[in-house]
Amino acid sequence: MKILRNVILVMLTIIAISISIGLLLVGQGYNMYKDALKIMPLEEKVASIQKKENYTKINEIPQIYKNAVISVEDHRFYEHNGIDIIAICRAAVNDIKAMEFVEGGSTITQQLSKNIYFTQEKKITRKIAEVFMSFEIEKNYDKDKILELYLNTSYFGDGYYTVKEACRGYFNKELNEMTDYEAILLAGIPNAPSVYAPTKNPELAKQRQRQVMEKMIKYNYLTNDDVKDILNFRIQ
Repeated sequence: MKILRNVILVMLTIIAISISIGLLLVGQGYNMYKDALKIMPLEEKVASIQKKENYTKINEIPQIYKNAVISVEDHRFYEHNGIDIIAICRAAVNDIKAMEFVEGGSTITQQLSKNIYFTQEKKITRKIAEVFMSFEIEKNYDKDKILELYLNTSYFGDGYYTVKEACRGYFNKELNEMTDYEAILLAGIPNAPSVYAPTKNPELAKQRQRQVMEKMIKYNYLTNDDVKDILNFRIQ
């Protein structure tokens, strides 16, 4: 009986410590989020992004490119309120199995938060601040505007920071001139620009493109026949 009481006491102590640490991290993340807004409020931050020379409006971007980005980055983008609980839980399980951060589970809104306010450093407090900032963004902007901002703050490699710059730089084309093949290739680059930029690793860029196509099939943006047509058109 005494042993059982001791075990229960130890378990309660561990739970209490875990809750305390969790609350401390949440508090630190919240403070990081508030400090970021003090330095530059969200409205001012968005305005500064929209002043970029090659800022691209959402209606200028081909639908297939937007579909590709949503498929590979955040397929429940139009359904969640800034965070995807299912993706976070899946990522947490995979991270625990690997005993390191191997998967983030970040939504497009969270990635936008990171792009415009925080560093790429993988810290728990930064991830928590990112969540608070994502709620702030979702509260103030609709989904199309969030996607627009994301596509104008993502890094595409080779010094390109907007989708328009990347299209011109990699294909020497305007956005409305891109083929479906090129649009899907471009959508896969921001995940790891140093790896997937076609000027760096053409074969890896194509492998990543294939991954994007598979996601688009999975989430009903393309059929297998569509993919065959896209690839055949490229060969012609």
